Amino acid sequence: MSEETTPKKQAAATKRAKASATAPVKKSASAKKATPAKTASAKSASAKSAPAKTAKPAGKAVAKAVKKAPVPAKAAPAKAAKPAKKAQPAASAEGAETAELVKGLAEDAAANTLAVNPLMGLRFEDLGEGVKALFDAAVKQPMKVAQHWSTYAMELGKVIAGESDSEPYPKDKRFADPAWRDSAFLKRLLQAHAATGSVINNYLDSIELEPRAKARAQLVASIYIDAIAPSNSLINPAAVKRAKETRGKSLVKGVKNLWGDLRDNGGLPSSVDKSKFELGKNLCLTPGQVVFKNEVLELIQYKPQTAEVYSRPLVICPPQVNKFYAMDLSPEKSLVKFVVEQGVQIFCVSWFNPSAEQRDWDMSTYVKALDEAVDAAREITGSPDITLWGACSGGMTVASYVGWLAATGQNKVVNLVSPVCTLDPENVSDTSMGLFMTPESVGAIKASTKARGYVDGEALARVFAWLRPNDLIWNYWVNNYLLGNDPPAFDILYWNADTTRLPAGFHADLLDIMQDSPFINANKLKVLGEPIDMGKVDVDAYIVAGITDHITPWKACYPTARIYGDKSTFTLVNAGHLQSLLNPPGAAKSFFLTGKVGGPDPEAWSAGATRIDGSWWPHWMKWLQERSGRKVAAPAKVGNAKHKPGVAAPGEYVMQK
Repeated sequence: MSEETTPKKQAAATKRAKASATAPVKKSASAKKATPAKTASAKSASAKSAPAKTAKPAGKAVAKAVKKAPVPAKAAPAKAAKPAKKAQPAASAEGAETAELVKGLAEDAAANTLAVNPLMGLRFEDLGEGVKALFDAAVKQPMKVAQHWSTYAMELGKVIAGESDSEPYPKDKRFADPAWRDSAFLKRLLQAHAATGSVINNYLDSIELEPRAKARAQLVASIYIDAIAPSNSLINPAAVKRAKETRGKSLVKGVKNLWGDLRDNGGLPSSVDKSKFELGKNLCLTPGQVVFKNEVLELIQYKPQTAEVYSRPLVICPPQVNKFYAMDLSPEKSLVKFVVEQGVQIFCVSWFNPSAEQRDWDMSTYVKALDEAVDAAREITGSPDITLWGACSGGMTVASYVGWLAATGQNKVVNLVSPVCTLDPENVSDTSMGLFMTPESVGAIKASTKARGYVDGEALARVFAWLRPNDLIWNYWVNNYLLGNDPPAFDILYWNADTTRLPAGFHADLLDIMQDSPFINANKLKVLGEPIDMGKVDVDAYIVAGITDHITPWKACYPTARIYGDKSTFTLVNAGHLQSLLNPPGAAKSFFLTGKVGGPDPEAWSAGATRIDGSWWPHWMKWLQERSGRKVAAPAKVGNAKHKPGVAAPGEYVMQK
């Protein structure tokens, strides 16, 4: 990663740290003005990271579309039905509050899936570097410490005297309960916490540190500020209220939940009640069978649901960092089910979950296995070529594969679909890939991974949780321990907690991709001995991004469409990362912008894009059907004489832990 990109990443991290801190509104504004990193390049980086917060900062044209977006007519009945539900005797106020809390937990978790983050493999040692930077700055610049300490002491005096106007971030859901302001005691605690966040952020703005060190320090500070929030303690009004209503039973249940997580979940609060889900029982229900299998993958063919099908099949290549069944969760949000009902033949790859024995598997290993799966799909359907889907980090494998096909003169893929995928890492502002990606950290991570043989997805999830503690730790801390609730039972949360491992060789290749940007720099990556040049790839591409996606920001996904050429269609959905994929028809308030890819400026593209209400799935399906060949009679069963149908979907590899 070049030094020129450092200010961009530092600016993005500065914005994230401030948003999570409970700094007073007025002081936050002044802090922004004082930030030394607000250079022209830093402003540019801030603009790139904006979609991580709300839809409006995504750009003027996008913000205008968001603001004017009407609520679809289908949403009206849902609103009208809510009062009736509350009026039913079985629905208590306590139950309604719990349901609303659980819904919020699910939404936050869906916006914070592991996704591309494990590619880096952040270490706790890297967070320690942020702590060290803070102490070093304090030793070298003691006058600034004294100045801000004095300001802090005066503000605390005002808090105690009831004269402070400190307030938390206006949209901070942790302090939405009116009791935080109705009680003089709680209000003072709230203001003291806000003052603490303000002085820490203002101090960090004022000290002189190398940009990357400052960004790390700001991240560590934001984690600390979130951790000491009074909402995380038993004085939380919601916890007090629940304890009174249950006569202390909620506290007993909370202790049981805590003990269970200490014993079984590495000490972190459980994000999902895993006992409520079973693959093949209430998840992954679309009928299909494994029709091809090698040591790297299983290929599942789904049974046609229409009398006729299109001759050219769709093959889904999922990320290796997640299990494939995000595409076939519950029936109402299953993309696989939607596809088969539209007459498109669909196959899905399910990756083997590797261990130390597979330490040498690399990108070439996965590309070779994917090529064998594509050949099987072609042989089963009789189609000479396919449409290939690769979302998120799975899009990197797909790009490597079509690059290899182009290098070897093979025409097996004519259409390509790549949602929420960034092929130009220089445009990614995510903390785990920006702040901590130094040659030293990459070298240390490679050495550690090589010694072990693989990257553990569960360990990565724990580290990633500390990058977004409010959404992935403290929300569940309050729900599970302080309120004594069971963890939520949502399919998305179950899938997100069902982690996988990455072999050392493949992980090293992904790290090199993040550093060398081979999809925009030709011949930087070799696959099966062939140098990759994306300029030689000739496909029709449909690229999807989410306006509020902070994992693969939409402005970082836009260059992916340009990499695949001027025939590409770019679609921008008013949703986050995973929500951009799971966007079935009928979702309230859904809309998207779409159009052919244009010049390098994503804002210019959005200004001229067409806005359409509803889910993007039907729009994409029309695009896909137009490129899926002629209609033929649907086969009576999956597979063929060579590739005989075997285990029922979702197969065996997905069951591996």
